Amino acid sequence: MEKEEKTFEENLKDLEFLVKELEAGNVPLEDAINKYTEAMNLAKNCSEKLNNATAKVNKILASDGELKDFEVKED
Repeated sequence: MEKEEKTFEENLKDLEFLVKELEAGNVPLEDAINKYTEAMNLAKNCSEKLNNATAKVNKILASDGELKDFEVKED
């Protein structure tokens, strides 16, 4: 059975939870290191998803059906 990839929002919620736990300071050192590592992985995943979404939004469909970078032409 394949593991379903979490959405950006789910990853962000998990990241926020881990940050709150770490900020509270009530986590044993080894657990804190594991939680920090997990948080960094979640942050990287969120950043990648956000960058991919930004790249998609910055493309437009040209009249020939090709995706091209969106450019604003100033007069």
